[in-house]
Amino acid sequence: MLVKEAMSTTVLTIGPAHTLRQAARLMAARRIGAAVVFDKDTFGIGILTERDILNSLGAGENPDRETAQSHTTSDVVFAAPDWTLDEAAGAMVRGGFRHLVVLDNLEPVGIVSVRDIIRCWSDVSVRTPAAA
Repeated sequence: MLVKEAMSTTVLTIGPAHTLRQAARLMAARRIGAAVVFDKDTFGIGILTERDILNSLGAGENPDRETAQSHTTSDVVFAAPDWTLDEAAGAMVRGGFRHLVVLDNLEPVGIVSVRDIIRCWSDVSVRTPAAA
């Protein structure tokens, strides 16, 4: 199976000036664990994850003053849509992270997470409990 078949194509993109609280609210509302941080001035692409926000809070930093730019991973490992899930999982294991931004022609077209890969590799389908 390929990354393009497993990835989420709804990508939350935020700017580097977003506060961590703003980013957390947007991520929570969409029930996602990462946001692409796009700096239009440098055309740089980074990623802000729930772990980045948690580390900041754990260090006692104020989420209303801390910005995405200060906590963004900028040395991002990108995946291509035609990577296999094995390639994506290998990149995640080697890098010690749980999300990959998927680029096509230098544009973010999706994010693939460990959860996406497990969902595809698992024979167990996700079921909603029956109404009582």
